Amino acid sequence: MAIIFLMKRATVLILDGVGVGELPDAGLYQDQGSNTLGNLARTCRGLSLPTLGRMGLGNVTDIEGVPRTDQPLADFGRMAEKSPGKDSTTGHWELMGLILDRPFPTYPRGFPADVIRNFENAIGHRVLGNYPASGTEIIKVLGKEHIAQKRPIVYTSADSVFQIAGHTDIFPLEELYHFCEIARVQLQGEHAVARVIARPFTGSAPNFYRTSDRRDYSLLPPQPTLLDRVKDRNYEVTAIGKIDNLFGNRGYTRTYHSVNNRECLEYVLKSLAEMKDGMILANFIQFDMDWGHRNDVPGFRDGLADIDAGIARVLERIGPDDCLFITADHGNDPTTPSTDHSREYVPILAYRPGRPGTDLGVRETFADLARTIAGFFGIEGVDNGKEFF
Repeated sequence: MAIIFLMKRATVLILDGVGVGELPDAGLYQDQGSNTLGNLARTCRGLSLPTLGRMGLGNVTDIEGVPRTDQPLADFGRMAEKSPGKDSTTGHWELMGLILDRPFPTYPRGFPADVIRNFENAIGHRVLGNYPASGTEIIKVLGKEHIAQKRPIVYTSADSVFQIAGHTDIFPLEELYHFCEIARVQLQGEHAVARVIARPFTGSAPNFYRTSDRRDYSLLPPQPTLLDRVKDRNYEVTAIGKIDNLFGNRGYTRTYHSVNNRECLEYVLKSLAEMKDGMILANFIQFDMDWGHRNDVPGFRDGLADIDAGIARVLERIGPDDCLFITADHGNDPTTPSTDHSREYVPILAYRPGRPGTDLGVRETFADLARTIAGFFGIEGVDNGKEFF
């Protein structure tokens, strides 16, 4: 039976950490040479991404195995981040129309003593750590001491994050979440980090491992985002993946929280099957969380092949009056020595059925995406950016 589409919907798929080359100011972030897709393809001696290739991804940058096409299905281009920083919150907020004038604070030497002291007094426990670290490594180093002394592990990274790790046998999830809620209230003003993150783990030494019960506590966006504008016009807005956390649990009518790419894809397909009019915003975090931060080249490669097959399924659900956008929020090049985000351009593929793809060039800000979707829905109030179409 043929599917009859009578809907107007915008779907945005954010491939977290999938950048396409260093920005001109990458040197300020020690990210010279970063090119997540390009370097990954060279290291793997080619990527197999037939769906994204047909859409025009090979026209965005040189990707071994993904050739240019003269007849791309989608408009294609690159977008530069105008806001300072390279964290997920900044990237997602700019994609939805907010440009920040200063970066969120970071703590390469750990958090100030008064910040830690206030936190310890509020939760009734002394903490361990308080330095930048890989989350998987710090629980290996401090896990036994954490269990013996019943002290939460606090750490940060190159991003603006206050992370709290706790073994689930020592601090049950609700208690760990409560610690994060306290930290989120305290970390305002000068120390308003972008995210406080609960990092529960389990297992025994030396085989500790993190669970899937991570929870992020983001700052609220200082102004309404595109999500708020679309919702206020009584459209459905579905948030998938980590979107709910990144926007302070605001701006959507339904959320499906997940940190698994395949599960997020199924939620996208489910939403397209059920939604009549509105917007779907989905984040695919595993590129960043599981493969970029761990310099896992094979995992990143296989994850891209997997999402490419999934996007083919999404395209089958896109109706004649719909549009589909595929982009990213920053880079996370798994081929460089760094395990942190990288300051990169992000790809933009904009698909409208029945229309030939054109070259969108290099966009000055991620906010061009928000402005384009606002125009698609006929919504005012998104002042930053320029429309693609």
